[in-house]
Amino acid sequence: MKSNLDRRRWITASAAGAMAIPHVWGQTVLGQSTDQTLRVCIAGAGGRGGEHIRGMHKDPRTRIAAVVDTDDAAANRRADQIAKLQGTRPAVYRDVRDPLDDDSIDIVTIATPNHWHALMAIWAMRAGKHVYVEKPISHNVDEGRALVATAAATGRVFQTGTQCRSSRAVRDAVAAVAAGAIGDCRLARGLCYKRRRSIGPLGRYPVPENIDYALWSGPAPITDPPLSRPRFHYDWHWQRHYGNGDLGNQGPHQTDIARWGLGLDRHPASILSYGGRLGYDAETGNPDFVDAGDTANTEVSIYDYGDKQIVFETRGLDVTDSAGDEVDAFFGKQPGNKIGVIFYGEDGYIVQTEFWQAKQFDRNWNLVRTWDCDNIGDAHFSNFLDAVVAGDPTMVHADAMTGHLSAGMSHLGNVSYYLGESNRVPVAEIRSALDSLPRTQFADNHTATLAATVAHLRINGVDLDRTPMSLGPLLTFDPAAERFPDNEAANAKLTREYQPGFEVEMPTV
Repeated sequence: MKSNLDRRRWITASAAGAMAIPHVWGQTVLGQSTDQTLRVCIAGAGGRGGEHIRGMHKDPRTRIAAVVDTDDAAANRRADQIAKLQGTRPAVYRDVRDPLDDDSIDIVTIATPNHWHALMAIWAMRAGKHVYVEKPISHNVDEGRALVATAAATGRVFQTGTQCRSSRAVRDAVAAVAAGAIGDCRLARGLCYKRRRSIGPLGRYPVPENIDYALWSGPAPITDPPLSRPRFHYDWHWQRHYGNGDLGNQGPHQTDIARWGLGLDRHPASILSYGGRLGYDAETGNPDFVDAGDTANTEVSIYDYGDKQIVFETRGLDVTDSAGDEVDAFFGKQPGNKIGVIFYGEDGYIVQTEFWQAKQFDRNWNLVRTWDCDNIGDAHFSNFLDAVVAGDPTMVHADAMTGHLSAGMSHLGNVSYYLGESNRVPVAEIRSALDSLPRTQFADNHTATLAATVAHLRINGVDLDRTPMSLGPLLTFDPAAERFPDNEAANAKLTREYQPGFEVEMPTV
């Protein structure tokens, strides 16, 4: 075992030289296991970590050797679960850098909070491990750039957890869009109509005793108060210091499918967002209530690519009996979550309605055909392991660049929203901004989306005169340089301030 000082120097060293040696199945490479069992370290013992345990255990090519979590109680519960599944108990660690010292570990899967995703993946690849990381692969755009560069420099197999890339139903539907099944298609609309209740009042709360909080914070500087939300786990999603709201939580699934179907393997050229964190005062009955979350629960982001556009909508308040005639026709009128993607073609629509299902409709919203498939989580893990066994990073369905472009959409949408957060305006001003957007052929859709958003808020008791929506600026983006030209305020939000020792930096090669 290396000393702590040597280990930290080693992990943060340049991703060059020996780190680029490809994995050879069944042989010792960088000290990896010599038999034909891939040894896995699972980082993150929460809900998604449990799915990683299920998926890795189910595949006979793997054995879970380690579990990492800064919550000792959660890590040990998962270790006990794994011991019952496979007959041997994995090692338990607080700090992911410790199992990265173990040369017998081949794979690290990452299901931690978002602010840890990129750094942990970079450390793991530099340590010679293959990596599977949940979406979004990064907390900001610059982290995604660094991760893509590290994957290329190290030659490790890297898979992003956008499981629909391995969904046979979605793959067939995307192929149908490309083949012209609905005619010329230049617009896709992603939906996250998913109930998210208040996470409780903003305040000062005790950090659970079983949490190593400085290590949990990792790349994120420790705040004052350290914990400002009542529930420690999961609700970090709705605080921008750690999470990215539902635009960055659910969004990378649907924006990834939208990009894929429209054939867009690049960043957008312009972005505009509007919305807010609204309605929780009505929900609590307290007009002065301040929710501990600071990401939008209602957000519409518009991404322009030149001759094509993608729109992504977040609605976190109650979904009523009707989400609008069009959405009702595609997803059903029953109340509840409605999550998916609508492709708009000249001759009809193709709609991803579930992770395992897609449908085609004609121009009158009549069902034409349905695509279905089995468990896509298993297929996505299997695709990753196939690539590891073959030593071929190109075999994965969702590589680092795929993950970066789709996570990047969420980050870019949030940049516009955060820059305009204090610009709380009447609905008429948002309508005027939409009227000035490029690609006027999409104007009717934008107007209808705004009207539906306003109706949704009003049904949920939001007084838009007292608490108006925020309107972000229309931002121009250089997809090649990955920068906002002549906009330093926007560029500053492409990265973050880091806790010393946990910086995410571009690799030196």
